[in-house]
Amino acid sequence: MEEIKDGKVKAGGGTAVIFSTAYLPLVGGAETALKGITDNIDNFHFILLTSRFRKSLPSTEKIGNTVIYRLGFGNSLDKYFLPLFSFFKFISVKNNLQKPVLFWGMMASYGSIGAMLSKIFFPRIPFVLTIQEGDREWEKNKFWWRRILSKADFVTTISSFLLVEVRKAGYAGKAEIIHNGVDLEKYGTPGKSKSGKTIVSISRRVYKNGLDVLERAFDIVKKKFPEAELKIISDAKHEDVPRYLSEADIFVRPSRSEGLGTAFLEAMAAGLPIIATPVGGIPDFLKDRETGLFTKVDDPEDLAEKIEMLFNDEKLREKLIINGRKLVEEKYQWPKIARDMERMFDSLLWKF
Repeated sequence: MEEIKDGKVKAGGGTAVIFSTAYLPLVGGAETALKGITDNIDNFHFILLTSRFRKSLPSTEKIGNTVIYRLGFGNSLDKYFLPLFSFFKFISVKNNLQKPVLFWGMMASYGSIGAMLSKIFFPRIPFVLTIQEGDREWEKNKFWWRRILSKADFVTTISSFLLVEVRKAGYAGKAEIIHNGVDLEKYGTPGKSKSGKTIVSISRRVYKNGLDVLERAFDIVKKKFPEAELKIISDAKHEDVPRYLSEADIFVRPSRSEGLGTAFLEAMAAGLPIIATPVGGIPDFLKDRETGLFTKVDDPEDLAEKIEMLFNDEKLREKLIINGRKLVEEKYQWPKIARDMERMFDSLLWKF
């Protein structure tokens, strides 16, 4: 483990220094994306600077081909110190990194403030910023969005909706949509659609996910279908997601905002029909009655109607399952996403 101890990175196409507020075992769309992309790029080495958050987590470790430095005191305040801690950590390891080097900020949050600070002091190092936030996160963080964007040399967004928001925020530089993906191998090959009535939502209990709407809709559904079940999984470890999906028949999340919605893609990969709202990046992959069903925002009656539709219409359910899985296979697998990121890294380093 000498490589970890002294921060050295061996031969390869270069080093991407990732600035991310959180990382595994904390699980969210951003953390999953970082793992999926870095696992599928062999020509780069990765140094990841993140908050420690828990004292039980190692301050340094290697996961895949990524050397992780967890910075801070091991508590919830770590993210506030991360911009300075990550900047000074980069300075301490930069001479040992395989050249060329680029900065990669994940989301316009505390981690990317560290990337922005590093870019100010090292302007010749290219800075890539990946935007994953939904519209409500954007509304809360306008100040930092604009300042971090002003220092970015290239911006990737996970949906067309977020690309529009980036342009509205005044960013006029190079940008590209590079979606999040899924590890299709974890979900096997879905069989014939199931006719059961178990609804699942693997979603954190936060306002944007609309779980209160789902629970009210289920109360309506339960009166007509007493055998129906609702499972809300709000604390799933990522490795458990395929099992939870395999035990369900329909995936529902009536989001109030969504950067893209990787949980929906995972459900489609697992062979479940999905119901979602037409917000944020969801319309990038959900075509109504083709790859899923749309329900109105904050409308439990409409959501109940869509759930009952899938209970009753086997032909529609089968169509959504087949089309959803095909879409994931063609556009949302991590190897494809990683190739797009690697191409962008190479082109940016060539220009610098």
